[in-house]
Amino acid sequence: MRDRAEDIPLLFRKFAGDCAEKYMMPPITLTDDAKERLKSYRWPGNVRQLKNITEQISVIEQERLITSDILQKYLPNNEVGMLPVSVHQIHESEHKSFANEREILYQVLFDMKKDITDLKQVVKSIMEDSAQHSSYSPAPSEIHSSSIMTNDNTRVSVPVKYEAIPKKITLDEPERNNIQEATEYEESALSISDVEKEMIMKALERHNGKRKLAANDLGISERTLYRKIKEYSLPG
Repeated sequence: MRDRAEDIPLLFRKFAGDCAEKYMMPPITLTDDAKERLKSYRWPGNVRQLKNITEQISVIEQERLITSDILQKYLPNNEVGMLPVSVHQIHESEHKSFANEREILYQVLFDMKKDITDLKQVVKSIMEDSAQHSSYSPAPSEIHSSSIMTNDNTRVSVPVKYEAIPKKITLDEPERNNIQEATEYEESALSISDVEKEMIMKALERHNGKRKLAANDLGISERTLYRKIKEYSLPG
């Protein structure tokens, strides 16, 4: 990715849009200084690391406009591997511990988002079907007697009414496809070229092949778009 630094903000935008659509929230965007920091980072984890960091920022940050300072919090320190051996050994265990804790936190937050998405689907299904289907039939109330002691040590029987607990509650199962889409993660390797090609094709399709409008939509110059079209042998 270091050889294609100019393409990194475009990939970030793609992943931010996918994450926003998946979790039904506004997409995050980058300030100019954040874009420069994004391009200057070494990205040892390649495209997969960029995708993970984009999702982490989308889920955790309330602010949708991401500045350079916000972005820096999510970028691991690349300088650790360049330190002298003695200093590197001192901080290695501490760095790994912090990274593990942070990954656990991210996973918890992702799971919470998925649970909320699943819950929305279940509630929607219940609301749509509740008017037509009775999910349970309550059993009649039962009256039992219970005895208490009065002040003069006389035992008195007192009737107590218990409302029966519904015997069975049946909920309609939400569509499996919706839950599956909300919970599955793409595990296949990502290709910068494939992602770029897909984005360019969709932008050209949205704007009926008009390169200027498509370039504005993608956040790149028309000249860059023309070069990409030639590179990927796309129509237009």
